[in-house]
Amino acid sequence: MLNRINVVAFIFLTAGLWNTNTFGIEVGPLEIGGAMRVNYIRGDYTETGGDEAQRGDNGGNFELDTFRINLDYNQGPFTGKAEYRWYDGYNFLHTGWLGYNFEEAGQVQVGLNRVPFGVGPYGPANNWFFDLHYYVGLSDDMDYGIKYSVKRGDLALDFAYYLRAEHSFVGDSKESARYSYDIVDNGSDYSAYKEKNQLNARCVYSILEDSAPTDIGVSLQVGQLDADNARAKDSMAYAGAIHSKSSFGAWGLMLQCSKYKYDADYKDPALTDDLIVMGAYDYPAAVATEGTIPSVALSYNWKVDKPWADSITFYNDFSVLIKDGETASGESFNDSAMNVLGMAIANGGWYIYVDYAYASGNFFIGDEGDFGANLDDDWQSRFNVNFGYYF
Repeated sequence: MLNRINVVAFIFLTAGLWNTNTFGIEVGPLEIGGAMRVNYIRGDYTETGGDEAQRGDNGGNFELDTFRINLDYNQGPFTGKAEYRWYDGYNFLHTGWLGYNFEEAGQVQVGLNRVPFGVGPYGPANNWFFDLHYYVGLSDDMDYGIKYSVKRGDLALDFAYYLRAEHSFVGDSKESARYSYDIVDNGSDYSAYKEKNQLNARCVYSILEDSAPTDIGVSLQVGQLDADNARAKDSMAYAGAIHSKSSFGAWGLMLQCSKYKYDADYKDPALTDDLIVMGAYDYPAAVATEGTIPSVALSYNWKVDKPWADSITFYNDFSVLIKDGETASGESFNDSAMNVLGMAIANGGWYIYVDYAYASGNFFIGDEGDFGANLDDDWQSRFNVNFGYYF
């Protein structure tokens, strides 16, 4: 599969070099598009092989990021979206919902849609890695349910109910071949739960539209944790956030501070209730069940208007996961943190991220550390260039 995808990648990326305009196929009310993305990676760590989530090593290499197909449907008040993604060794449905527009009364979406939580759809981040909200299931999270969105003047409201998290699709792992981070039961320690019956509410109010347009908001989330086996008791999950998004001319600023708790309750006294297993991208790992996440994302957009670029956005995104918890032996967890300095170059159908990520406790940046105990507390870096062509 990888060789076939790399051939497709070469065709589309080569086509993109000669045609910077996006293209798609329209069939009546249905529009078909997609994207091909390839990474160049160089890290200050040594790749150890096997099933580690980190990619690339200190030698530098190119590899496939993703190939995806998008479907957009619009027919009168009816609308819908679907997206399927292929990676090296695994693939999954990213989006799949149908909706109805009520003119002045908002929109409803039913199916696999994005959970309304936080400052925006991708969290307080401008870079390819997102921020730490994503890795604990609190940004760009896709679940099965119904969402209602409406705007009244300067006030925007979202309400949603989710029956369950997204499915695991095709991959080598058990339950983790999915796009967004969810609690999974893969049969290992600290994996005894699944998410269900989740309620979300998000409120955003726009102020200072003339001087410095700013959206201020609050998000709330509560759901059940279903004990999927005899090792745990049914419990609950909670999350809340305050957030803002501001523009000062070409400058942009996103702020968010979130508090969450996955209230795990294990029957085995040898296990700590401060860890739970979450999975995405075909890789499960332990995550702290309780924490606070402050995030700051600063950006500057330069309108280039040249043949080689329409715009360049420079940014620095910082986030830290402040954990409440300790191991079964009594060792306190070390926090996870990540800073990403970079720029995004837009040119027609091209969107290229150039990122330098420096992190502790993020297994996608290096070969040590995790979002759980992170006992090594070792800082590592990764230089990443993501070449994306969207059609």
